[in-house]
Amino acid sequence: MKWLPYLILAVLVVGSLLFYRCSVQEQTRISEKITQLQQQEGSDDDNQREMLKLQDDADSRGSQNIFVGILLTLLGAGVLGVLFVTLVLPMLAHRVAHLAYDSGEMLEKDAMHDARSLVAQGEYEKAIEALRIAAAHDPLNRLPWVEMARIQRVQLDDVEAAIQTLRQALESQEWQVNDATYFLFRLAELYDEDRQDRVTAASIMQQVIDEFPETRHSANARHKLHTWGLV
Repeated sequence: MKWLPYLILAVLVVGSLLFYRCSVQEQTRISEKITQLQQQEGSDDDNQREMLKLQDDADSRGSQNIFVGILLTLLGAGVLGVLFVTLVLPMLAHRVAHLAYDSGEMLEKDAMHDARSLVAQGEYEKAIEALRIAAAHDPLNRLPWVEMARIQRVQLDDVEAAIQTLRQALESQEWQVNDATYFLFRLAELYDEDRQDRVTAASIMQQVIDEFPETRHSANARHKLHTWGLV
């Protein structure tokens, strides 16, 4: 259905073009008829009346052709504008965006790919460095921080480092609500499950409730406190 307006516009252009062509041909035929009558010797009143009628028709056709010509120009400009906006402009925008961001995207993809490869090889410290590069390049992406904390917690068995990584991530910038609460829930999980510090974990859940009230994250934090028997 999105192509229907363009189809209607194309039909109008073609229809106007055909009408204009027929009108021009008819005007040419009338002009030739007038010329023939003028060349006849001894033109009578009937010929004069016919010539006047034909001249009126020719003038009417001329005005009509001017109007149709203007309409064709406007419709043609509309078609060109639509083609430019729907086809040419997106291609140009894509090209500009590609030139502007391609190198950066490749860097991010390479960094994440390198980190995963290093984890598979058991090079956990180098993987963390690769993830730090990815985080620095794309600061709005929480994934590098989460992966760093996971490697520190699981592969390196360094819960303190994982906690520091998540806190550093939280303090590095103003995150979206979903990202900020994700970090806070992971922090609470580390304190509760790994450090056996439910008091600190509960305070983090209370932080979620206080900072993000009337959200599903607040409800989830309240449910967690209820599960722990603290509400």
